[in-house]
Amino acid sequence: MPTRVRSYSKINLGLAIGPVRADGFHGLTTLYQTLDLHDVVTVSARRAVGTTISLTTNHPFVPQDGRNTAWKMVEGCLRRLGSAAEVEIHIEKRLPVQGGMGAGSANAAAALLGLERELGVALPGAERLELAAEVGSDVPLFLVGGAVLGMGRGELVSPMPDFPNTWCVVAVPQVGVSTPAAFKAWDALVATELEQLQATANATANTGGLRSVQDDDRVRVELTSRSQLDRLEQLSLAYSSLSAKTGDGKPGTSGILRDQSSEKQRDSLDNTQEHALNDLAENALLALVRTGIGNDFEEVVFPQYPSLRITKRQLMGSDSDGSDVSRGAIYAALSGSGSALFGLYRSEQDAKAAQQRVQSSGVEALLTETLPRTEYWERMFAE
Repeated sequence: MPTRVRSYSKINLGLAIGPVRADGFHGLTTLYQTLDLHDVVTVSARRAVGTTISLTTNHPFVPQDGRNTAWKMVEGCLRRLGSAAEVEIHIEKRLPVQGGMGAGSANAAAALLGLERELGVALPGAERLELAAEVGSDVPLFLVGGAVLGMGRGELVSPMPDFPNTWCVVAVPQVGVSTPAAFKAWDALVATELEQLQATANATANTGGLRSVQDDDRVRVELTSRSQLDRLEQLSLAYSSLSAKTGDGKPGTSGILRDQSSEKQRDSLDNTQEHALNDLAENALLALVRTGIGNDFEEVVFPQYPSLRITKRQLMGSDSDGSDVSRGAIYAALSGSGSALFGLYRSEQDAKAAQQRVQSSGVEALLTETLPRTEYWERMFAE
């Protein structure tokens, strides 16, 4: 019987962009969070003399050949296992295609898990992550789940303490944001800031202060790299501080963040317990906001696409229709380079109100919850 795998989505709770590396990629620090919204990937596989892969889908824009990340993942896994198999993959798309929610990357991870279960064999954990990083920068996070710290170009992943289940609204505007173009705009912004810094340094030098760096290319590169690396290091330390041990041995900032394996399912909570869980989620997220979390891409994407800034305000509850901001989002931001945006809320009622605000402007808005690591894996394989 084929294996059905839920292919969950993600948001970037925050993202800091560093300098361009030798391999042409930008260094990144990001905090991923998996969501309950998902596609379904069905895999059937049987060992064979030679490998054949076929892929079908219900969405016309999803590649059905070797360009597909799920296809690449299966092909790479079989190569590493030294095995051959006849593999059939079906991707039932429920998530927006190229919506900034990591759907294609999640499909790849789901296909790998389905293949391993079908063949009764699995790659070692480190080799899994290595293969995932080869397929795509976002793929490794889906082999961890929950709250995940991403470094490098996003592919170097570490599990973080999970937040409690939190209501989330994902807005999916019909706006196409090119990630390469967003990076290019970011580089132009950094170059402009550097020119301003140099002009200030030159003006000071002309009055007998610091020497001019106008013609010193080496210093210019070092200044750019250092300032951007500082952003990565600061955000990485801020995220990591959330997992620090407190005096009583409980993980979290002042004991705020807790492992969710001990939390009861939401549907089994009474009103008092549910209010307590909501308070915990709010406190945990507020602690995160105080670290200075944010998305660097907003600085270049919002000026180019002003409608996205409006959607963020609607998610926050600060749009011009007079909404009560006290019932708005705990936090809202662009996810990745967009165009998807998200808001996190204290209650289902607040989330539904935000969903209605966004939908009233003609933008699709999806209601969901964050998915902690334990639940991510418990619910991975569909019946």
